[in-house]
This record gives sequence, C-alpha cells and structure tokens, in this order.
Amino acid sequence: MKHIPCVLAISSLAILSGCNQAPEAVQTNVISTTAEQLPQVVAPIAKKVPHAMTIHGDTRIDNYYWLRDDERKAADVISYLEAENSYTNTMLAHTQAQQAKLFAELKGRIQKDDDSVPIKKGDYYYSSQTRGNNEYTTYVRSSDFSGTNQQVILDVNELAKAHDYYAVSGLDVSPNGNLMAYGEDTLSRRIYTVKIKDLSTGRLLQDTLEGTSGNLVWANDNKTLYYIKKDLQTLLGYQVYRHTLGTPQANDELVYEETDSSYYTGLSKSKDGTEIYIWHSSSTASGMSVLSANNVKAMPQRLIKRQANLEYSISKLGESYYIVTNLNAVNFQLMKVAIKKAHDQANWQTLIPARDDIKLEGIELFNDYVVYQQREMGQSRQIIRNLSTNQEQLLSFNDSAYTISAYGNNDINSNKLRVYYTSMTTPGSSYDINLKTTDKTLLKQQAVLGNFNVDNYASERIFINARDGVKVPVSLVYRKDKFKKDATNPLLQYGYGSYGATMDPTFSSARLSLLDRGFVFAIAHVRGSQMLGRPWYDDGKLLTKKNTFNDFIDVTKSLVAQGYGAKDKIFAQGGSAGGLLMGAVANQAPELYKGMVAAVPFVDVVTTMLDESIPLTTNEYGEWGNPNEKEYYEYMLSYSPYDQVSKQAYPNMLVTTGLHDSQVQYFEPAKWVAKLRDYKTDDNKLLFKIDMEAGHGGASGRFKRLEDTALNYAFMLDLMGIKE
Repeated sequence: MKHIPCVLAISSLAILSGCNQAPEAVQTNVISTTAEQLPQVVAPIAKKVPHAMTIHGDTRIDNYYWLRDDERKAADVISYLEAENSYTNTMLAHTQAQQAKLFAELKGRIQKDDDSVPIKKGDYYYSSQTRGNNEYTTYVRSSDFSGTNQQVILDVNELAKAHDYYAVSGLDVSPNGNLMAYGEDTLSRRIYTVKIKDLSTGRLLQDTLEGTSGNLVWANDNKTLYYIKKDLQTLLGYQVYRHTLGTPQANDELVYEETDSSYYTGLSKSKDGTEIYIWHSSSTASGMSVLSANNVKAMPQRLIKRQANLEYSISKLGESYYIVTNLNAVNFQLMKVAIKKAHDQANWQTLIPARDDIKLEGIELFNDYVVYQQREMGQSRQIIRNLSTNQEQLLSFNDSAYTISAYGNNDINSNKLRVYYTSMTTPGSSYDINLKTTDKTLLKQQAVLGNFNVDNYASERIFINARDGVKVPVSLVYRKDKFKKDATNPLLQYGYGSYGATMDPTFSSARLSLLDRGFVFAIAHVRGSQMLGRPWYDDGKLLTKKNTFNDFIDVTKSLVAQGYGAKDKIFAQGGSAGGLLMGAVANQAPELYKGMVAAVPFVDVVTTMLDESIPLTTNEYGEWGNPNEKEYYEYMLSYSPYDQVSKQAYPNMLVTTGLHDSQVQYFEPAKWVAKLRDYKTDDNKLLFKIDMEAGHGGASGRFKRLEDTALNYAFMLDLMGIKE
C-alpha cells in the first residue's frame, strides 16, 4: 500500500455461487466481433460465505472474505479469477481490433533504439539502452561521455528470457568499478535475490543473497555489501545485514533491526562516499543512522533520537551536514551543522527559513553551490545558491506548469547540475545547467515518432473552488483543433491524493491517442498530495481523508460547468490509493461519470488496516489511522469503498489488478467487484482484468505495458462510440 497502495482483482465462476451451477452454464467463451452481435453473457457470480468480524461492538459481515488466498493456489479462487478474465475478454472482444490499432499507435511513437544520457559515477559513465523490439533494458558503461569503448554490464533481455515476469533492482557498482550487485524479482512481489557480477570477466560470483528489498550499498573495501532483508509475511524490509564476499549468507552480520513496524528502512551513501546511511521513515516521522563506509566493523549510530512528527534528511559536505527538516517548520527549512555537533539539535543553524506558502522539497549539494527545490502555488522551481556569496539564481523555463527534478549528480566537484524537465506538452528532456551562469545545455529530449507536433497541443493550470472554499489546482491538456470549451468534449480526469505524493504535470506520448480523438485530460491535484505544501497533505489524511474525495468530485462538476467536458462524457481514472479514490467517488457521485478505470485499487480499507499480517499494514497507520481505535474505525468505515457499496447505479467500470501484487493484495479488488455485482442496480459494464503473472506495477516489459494502456483506452473509446 505504501507509496501508492494497490489491490489485485480476481473473479469467480458461477459454480462458486450458492446455486452450484455447472461450469458449462457460464457462457465465458463466446466471442463476438461487434457490440451489436454480443450475446447475453453471464457475469461470474461469487458464492457468499458469511465471515463475521467484530470490533468496538460493531459486527461486519464479509461474504467474500473467502477470496483471500495468501498462497494464491486455492482452486476455487483461481477459477473465479480466470472466469473474470474470460468474461472481460468476451465483453471486450469486439474492441480487439481497436486495441490492436491503439497498441500499434502507442508503440509507433516510441523510438525503438534509444539511449539514456550517460551519468558519471566514479571513473565511468553509465547509461541504458533499448534496442528494436526488446522489452527490457541493456545497461552499459564507458570511459567517456561519448560512449567510447562501451561495455555491456547487464543485458536484462537475456536474464528475462526464462521468466514471464522479470525486474531488476539495485544495480550498484563497487567503488573500484570491478563488481556490480543487483537484485532480481521473477514473481513481482518485490522480493529480490541479490547477485554479484564480476565486470572484468562477466561471470557471476557464487554469492547469492535471498529475501532482500533490492536496496544495496557497497563499503569502500570493495568486498563488503550492505543490504536490507524483508519479512516474508509482511514484506517489510526491516533488517540491515553486512555481507562479506565469499561467505555464506547465513554468516552475514545483522547491523540494524527495525523494531517499530510503522517504519520503513532504506540505505544510501553520501555523495563523497565516506558514509553509509540507514533511513528510517514512517508516515509522520523520519530519521537517519550513520556508519562509516571505510570501517567494515562500524555499527550504525542514530544521528539524533527519533521524535514523533519530526522529519529530516541529511546531505554531507566536508565536515558539515545540510539538513532538510520540518523542525519548527511546517513547510520545511534548510539547516546546517558541524558533523561533530549534529547530535544536538540546538546546534542546527537555519540557512533557508520556513515559509508559510512555500515548501522546501529538497537539495542537491556541490562544493561551491547548493541547489534547492521549492514549491509555490503548486509549481516546483529550482534555485542555485552560491555557498560563498549566498547569491541566488532562479532557473527559468517557458512552460507555465512543468515538472523538474535533479538526477545523476554524483560528483560533488562538478560545476554542472543535471536535471530532468517535462510538461504536459513538452517531452521529457535532460539538461546540464552551468551552476555559475545557469546556461542550459539540452542533452536529450524524448523522441516522439509519427506526426507529433507540440504546437498542436495546449495545457492550462486552473484553480477550482471546492465545497469548503479552498482552491484546488487542476492541470489540463488537450489538442487545440479538437477543443472548443463548449461542453462537448469527452474528458478523462485522473487523481491520486495520498501519502503526500504530488502528481506533477508530465508528458505522455501514449496520452496523445486520447487527445487526438478529442479527449481533454485533467489531473485533479486533490488534498492528500503536497501540491500546495505540507498542509495540503495534512488536510487529506487521517480524519480529513474525505476532503480528497470531495475535491475530486468538485473538480469534475466545475470542469463540466466551465465547458471543459460534456456532462455525459466524463471518465475517471486512478490506481492504488488512487483506486481507493475511484471507489469512494463511485459510491458518492456515480451519476457524474460515464466510466471509471480503477487500477490495483486499495478498496477494503478497514479489513486490511485491522490485519497486521497483511504486507505494509502497520506502516499505514499514520496515513489512514489505526482502526483499533474506535474514532478511526468509524471514520474509515464511513468511506471505505468496499464497505460502502450500496444498491444504486454505478458507472461503467474496468478494474485491473495483479495476482502477485505486494502492495495492494489482489483479494481487495476481487471482493469489491463481487460485491458490486451483487448490489449495483444498472446494466453498465463491470469488468475485472487480472494479470495472473504480475504484481503492483503491472507487466514488466516496455511494450507489454502498452497492451494494458490500449485496453484501458479501448474500454473508454468503446463507451463513447469512437471507432477510429
């Protein structure tokens, strides 16, 4: 659930219903070519097995609790899911030609042979390549930026050949450049097996580390590796181990164990390579422990004692730490302290003070400069400050609303800042920026093949009044010659609104397939994100969570009233925690939407948050509340999409999930769909698509993912009667 909760969906055979029909009575194999020829297909009906759950004197009956199978092997559960897939395939069979056309469009815009911009780390420049119809990336390195004497260090296509799903993580090269550690996941549960490759011979070492998070850091002796081990039940990474090459994993030394299950654990290394950091982060607090990268016997020391509601992160420059923190600063401030005095907060000195209407988002340190990113009125900007003179320069760009982020700045001695830049009309672009002059050098812009012309599209940033008077930011994009703002366009509204995750406006070549067919696309930056600073997040979590749903609904109503979309042509989409948003909105205002796409939706909020055996549950208390406390239980129950399903008409809905989802378990959407089928009073489509091989992130290949997008688009276009 954390950082985008999501759920896997699964459906059932009619023989699983109370009437015990024979399987042949379910017409799931009928194929038709047009909607008009589609026969009366019977949707899978899940059997009801009452399961009582009592807390705080309140008893809930869950008729579909039986759909939970942690082993993912129960015959009746698998049969139900397969029946749902069969039903969905049948109901969308007449769109197969359009799905194929859309897939060809999406794929046709992608440059098949593509290289990333090289990033310097140590003595090498590292980059990635995609070639031809390959689904996966090949990682390479060279001794210079231009790619001379390029060496392939990992070809993921070769590694993935034997697997239906394959993902790599970590990819950390030892300080001397000779060895590379990486994690591989072949099940999409985000549990990685670490392998170590000798880059001089191309051979794997015998060392294999099982059950890890895939987060890796080398010590400076080039033979010691730090990694995080996961609890295989909760999937929480909570133990940091130190591994010495050539020794069995059973002999690895435990250097840190997180005993508070509300915290996540991470690993990183200082830019100068001298320190290793263990990150501790919960929904409401964060902190760090430090150990020397030069001493393989060192044990981590917590920088300061963890404190409720205190968040901070450190960056090392020389003998000082630069600290981004919310200490006495709701929207964060930048502080500085001598490393030897860092343990006492009284020594922390303010460099950039907190401001009520501007949020400090992060920094990038260099020997002579600090680059800090701040967000004002929903827009992020980067400012370069000279550490000697304190003079500042703002980086400027042409778009009125855009996304910018620093990346790949590994060299603390560099006089250049690497950034990634994009807007809803500007393809992703990499720049090097001179820290002294702010002159920009465009290194690469994402190629968009076909007839794409940026001048054909326009984007807007507007603010909409919500019911309680706050102004909600909305990002919009459309094709100019298809849009007249006369309430005739179909409109797709996307939202997320949880964990403080801010969905900034970015370019999507796939989205062009909707825009070129007359759709307007809108991102509702609802409360629960940090689009307008930390208070925007705080006002959309815990006992104010309903603001997220109200904002989304109010944005829809206003966009229709202002003519951005036709009232009978509005679609909504969200995934994971955004899937919860879809479920809540579907219960509260189903009449506003022609259709909805809910991907890996977190919809069974109360049951999941009461079950500490479910992965990541305890880490979420700071986001949703702990339902073991009556106040939170009652509030969560009042909006939980699964619990609030009622006998009413619902929009056309496409629900997707992955059987092996580790974030939002598949049985949440499965139960939701089963209950919706029982309760809804309309004849609208309710389709459930389960990827039986994938997890939270969906399919693993770059082109295979496009099949999911084509399916989603075809679902919406079919409802609109758009055939081309």
